[in-house]
Amino acid sequence: MRPFLPGVAAIGLCLAVVGFQAAAQRATLPPAVFLGLLNQNDTAAEASLARIRAGWRDDYSAMLLEVIGFMPSLGTRKDVASMLARASGRPFEGDLNGWYEWLWSAAPTAYPDYAEFKAALYEQIDPRFREYFAGRPSTSIRLDEIRWGGVWRDGIPPLVNPKMIPASAASYLAADDIVFGVAIDGDVRAYPKRILAWHEMVRDRIAGRPLNGVYCTLCGSMILYDVTVNGVHHELGTSGFLYRSNKLMYDHATKSLWSTLTGTPVVGPLVGKDIELKTLHIVTTTWKEWRKRHPRTLVLSLDTGYQRDYSEGAAYRDYFATDQLMFGVPKLDDRLPNKAEVLALRFPDSPGEQLAVSAEFLRATRVYHDRLGRQEFVVLTDASGANRVYESRGIRFDSWDGEGAARERSGQVWTVSEDRLRSADGRGLKRLPAHRAFWFGWHAAYPSTRLVK
Repeated sequence: MRPFLPGVAAIGLCLAVVGFQAAAQRATLPPAVFLGLLNQNDTAAEASLARIRAGWRDDYSAMLLEVIGFMPSLGTRKDVASMLARASGRPFEGDLNGWYEWLWSAAPTAYPDYAEFKAALYEQIDPRFREYFAGRPSTSIRLDEIRWGGVWRDGIPPLVNPKMIPASAASYLAADDIVFGVAIDGDVRAYPKRILAWHEMVRDRIAGRPLNGVYCTLCGSMILYDVTVNGVHHELGTSGFLYRSNKLMYDHATKSLWSTLTGTPVVGPLVGKDIELKTLHIVTTTWKEWRKRHPRTLVLSLDTGYQRDYSEGAAYRDYFATDQLMFGVPKLDDRLPNKAEVLALRFPDSPGEQLAVSAEFLRATRVYHDRLGRQEFVVLTDASGANRVYESRGIRFDSWDGEGAARERSGQVWTVSEDRLRSADGRGLKRLPAHRAFWFGWHAAYPSTRLVK
């Protein structure tokens, strides 16, 4: 990353060179002026550009970054790129993510009509997008970090109460295909990654409960949520927007935006209402391993009601093949490759602490003990690389057979199941929620996370 001085002072120094500094205190321009840059008429677009140049404020950069990719006029686009280059001290060179990193290194935009600008801009793509941003909504995240993902609302359609078939009928699955396994109160199901990559969300009833599986392909996370909080059911969908390369959900009732990784509302009427979805345990494993453990499992049918290429690896093939990001984040951490997989852990009793454990490390450390806040736990990793996390309560395990038996140091053997560890004398250690993620995505959401590798 090219070094530069962040903050308003540094930006003002750049602007002084081109005579903008004296204009920085002028009254703000209305959103319509920035939207005027999208005018098909070059003269009208130039008129908007002239007003922006003459009335320049540092916080106009956020709006220019959002509209530059939509501008029909190549000439206007070049002029805007020059303005941004002068303001940031960075040449454009096609690196939109680099400019966003510059923007996010400074204080959030103080432009008072920024939310209305986003509402007016994105309603031109999908009129329903206005509902997220209109009326200066409450927010717990930076609005300029919310980027459009390239699809309209539910343009990546969720699977709703999808058809499930017995394992014996799932001839389309190969032994090493990746599945997300769920086992709750005797209801055992497998959701193949090759299908979920096209839908990114499944709303299903598991063990009689309405649950949501949310798969963010960009950050490599599949999380299972209980969507009922204090007796209120939150019907969730895919918003079409991202925050730090992580998909944002929305709820049908209030149109609030929700973070996938935290399960909390981050923009809209539900912000600040002390609402957080409960995370349930899920495992990323192979079809062979899951079926061996659960021969009577149900699994998603290819009959989803949609026409997609559901072959293994078809969706996002190019993205998964490199370590490059599609959408930038404020800061990367090179202790691991961007898309290295980690086991991500956070617990309600210690909200200020998070932990990422390298999946590669866990493959070599089949029994791993640690603590997060007051929660002691053990991670058991099987031959497929699948990780299951259980509370340990001071009990130390030194081995397990990769199947159904784990041995503690005293010699006591515990039975390993999806929901808990059980000893012969009747003790039990419950399963704890955890999920896999790409390192960059987890770190972007939780920059202070502890890393074990």
